[in-house]
Amino acid sequence: MVWLRRTTHYLFIVVVAVNSTLLTINAGDYIFYTDWAWTSFVVFSISQSTMLVVGAIYYMLFTGVPGTATYYATIMTIYTWVAKGAWFALGYPYDFIAVPVWIPSAMLLDLTYWATRRNKHAAIIIGGTLVGLSLPIFNMINLLLVRDPLEMAFKYPRPTLPSYMTPIEPQVGKFYNSPVALGSGAGAVLSVPIAALGAKLNTWTYRWMAA
Repeated sequence: MVWLRRTTHYLFIVVVAVNSTLLTINAGDYIFYTDWAWTSFVVFSISQSTMLVVGAIYYMLFTGVPGTATYYATIMTIYTWVAKGAWFALGYPYDFIAVPVWIPSAMLLDLTYWATRRNKHAAIIIGGTLVGLSLPIFNMINLLLVRDPLEMAFKYPRPTLPSYMTPIEPQVGKFYNSPVALGSGAGAVLSVPIAALGAKLNTWTYRWMAA
């Protein structure tokens, strides 16, 4: 059954990472998902933190090798760059999609797993918290580097976007004063139980393959 475990791992890690990226690209969306970026940055941060941590910890525990989480985030990043290039080839501006920053947060998860000598519970609690805390910070820095993101969102609406998801004028500060702080706080809390879910999914996968 060793070959089945290995085959399942390599197939799943690519398929899930690619589908996670597709979810990201279609969840918000274009140019770092600008229609979410300011009014709903907290929601965006939570979705990204939890999506990353559930897949990353699943595969990290599956292989037992620190570095697998970064590998997972790298696949997502590469795939998003492919999508960015595809939109650019269709005539959209280079800033139409800004690639989210997943890799540094995944590296923190790997580092936690390695530093605690492959302690699963430490990876869930400490690693999950670090992912939730760090991802909004990295992504806000990324967003600030994009050239005039709001103009880009309104000038180049996505043709496949339904009318109810049309970008709305942002109300920065109306509902919260610091979207990064709120996103980090909420992400740190929610990423821990989602990381635990990823660890549990890993257990179920082993049981399925042993059946």
